Amino acid sequence: MGLLAYLKTQFILHLLIGFVFVVSGLVINFTQLCTLVLWPVNKQLYRRLNCRLAYSLWSQLVMLLEWWSCTECTLFTDQATMDCLGKEHVVIILNHNFEIDFLCGWTMCERFGVLGSSKVLAKRELLCVPLIGWTWYFLEIVFCKRKWEEDRDTVIEGLRRLADYPEYMWFLLYCEGTRFTEKKHRVSMEVAASKGLPPLKYHLLPRTKGFTTAVQCLRGTVAAVYDVTLNFRGNKNPSLLGILYGKKYEADMCLRRFPLEVIPQDEKEAAQWLHKLYQEKDALQEMYNQKGVFPGEPFRPARRPWTLLNFLFWATVLLSPLFSFALGVFASGSPLLILMFLGFVGAASFGVRRLIGVTEIEKGSSYGNQEFKKKE
Repeated sequence: MGLLAYLKTQFILHLLIGFVFVVSGLVINFTQLCTLVLWPVNKQLYRRLNCRLAYSLWSQLVMLLEWWSCTECTLFTDQATMDCLGKEHVVIILNHNFEIDFLCGWTMCERFGVLGSSKVLAKRELLCVPLIGWTWYFLEIVFCKRKWEEDRDTVIEGLRRLADYPEYMWFLLYCEGTRFTEKKHRVSMEVAASKGLPPLKYHLLPRTKGFTTAVQCLRGTVAAVYDVTLNFRGNKNPSLLGILYGKKYEADMCLRRFPLEVIPQDEKEAAQWLHKLYQEKDALQEMYNQKGVFPGEPFRPARRPWTLLNFLFWATVLLSPLFSFALGVFASGSPLLILMFLGFVGAASFGVRRLIGVTEIEKGSSYGNQEFKKKE
C-alpha cells in the first residue's frame, strides 16, 4: 500500500473531510436562507444563486468519487445522445440497486454542467436530514410521503412550479420507489404476478404514478427521458464508506434517450410504456452480467477540476482556524477545555457517520417490504 492510499484510510482525514462538508453546508444553508428575500422580487435570480450554492455543497461529494477514490464512470450510448447532454431539460430514470448510484448520477450531472440544477422526487423523510434535506428545500425539490392519495396535489404543484426553471435540469426518478433488496424483490414480484406482469430479475416493479405525473406536468418543458441502467465491473457492490477509504470502482452506465413525443400521453399507456422499459432494463442487466459490457459506444467524459478546487477552497477557509483553535486548546493545558474539544470531535464523528448511514442499503426504508400492496 502506497503512502497516499494509506492516508486515505485514516480516520482523522475522514473526520476533517466530514468537518469541511458539514460546516460549509451550514454556511451554504444559511446563505440560502438569506436568498429567500429575492423570491418575491426576482424568482429566477433566486434560482440561479441557489443552483450555484447547491453546486458548492454537492460537488464536495462528487470530488470524493472523482478525485479521492478516482472511480471511473463510463457511458454506453451513441454520439447523437452525447451531443444532447447538458443542453436540454430531461427526466432521468435510474435503477436503485447501489448505495452510491446517486453519486454516479451526480458525477455525470457535474461533467455536463447541471449538478446544481439537478432535481429529484424525494421521500419526505429526507427533508429533515441536515444539509441534504435543507439544501433540497431551497432548490424546490419535490418531496412526497409515497402515499399517492396524499401526495398527488403536492407533487403536481411542485412539478408545475418547475416549468419555467431558468437552467437546464435533470429530474431524477427512482421509479422502483426504494432500493433493491431480496425481500423487497420477492414481495414486488408477487405483486407483478397478481397484475399479470412479466417478472423482473434485477429490478423491483416500477411505481408508475410518479412517472406518468412527472411526464404529464413537465410536457412542454422536458425534451426527453433518459433511461440509465447502472452496474459496476467485477460484480462490485460499492459503498460511500468504501469511497471515503479511497477504494476505486469502475461504473458502467447504459444511457438511452427517448424523445418525450414517443411516450404516450394517456396515463395507462404511459404506465405500460414504463413497464416495458423496465423489462428492457432487466435484459440490459442480464447482458451485462453475462458479457461484462453494455451495448453502445463507450464514452468516458473527462472529470473537471472545479469539484477539487471548490473543496480546496472550503478546506483552506475552514481548517486553518480549526487547527489554530486546536493548538490553542492543547497549549492551554486546561483539562476541561481539552475534554470539551475531544467531546466535540466525538460528536462530529458521530454526526458524519449518521449522514453516511442515510445511503446504506441495510438502513434503508421499509417501503416495499409489506406483504400486501394496494393497487396503484
